[in-house]
Amino acid sequence: MVTSAQHDPSALLTLDVDGGTFRLRHATRADLPAILELLADDQLGATREDSSEMAPYERAFEAIDGDPAHLLVVGELLETGEPGEPAGAVVATFQLSFIPGLSRRGAWRSQLEAVRVSARLRGLGIGAAMVQWAAEESRRRGCALMQLTTDKSRKDAHRFYERLGFAASHEGMKLTL
Repeated sequence: MVTSAQHDPSALLTLDVDGGTFRLRHATRADLPAILELLADDQLGATREDSSEMAPYERAFEAIDGDPAHLLVVGELLETGEPGEPAGAVVATFQLSFIPGLSRRGAWRSQLEAVRVSARLRGLGIGAAMVQWAAEESRRRGCALMQLTTDKSRKDAHRFYERLGFAASHEGMKLTL
């Protein structure tokens, strides 16, 4: 069960979950290895990510971190109750970007990217809480909508986002450059 927990000024969100206390916070450069581990922990990410060369990831982190239109967020377990699980372990992440546009009467939109929760913690409400926080932050910043893309093969992810109110309203396309 997920419930709101005590106030922590450095936290974007704090929740009690089975297995400990979950805290959402801004990512730091020191979080990069854990973020990459989360990104690589699925059938698609395993073929795309390569943490043996950190320089491209460090450059990307600096660009994201240096631009107020982008947020890179991590979730950590502060108290785990699990033997061998370090307190403060990064167990979730996402990126949220804010994009101005002329369509929809000049509306801003947010783009939700790279939402990941450790496989062992899925089903506890962490992902839903993160997406809810992202939607609230998007509203706070004046966005009219929040959008995301998810690979066509990720059927579980499609069901997850549909449960949260997202609609598969568009067909996305990508061009590898």
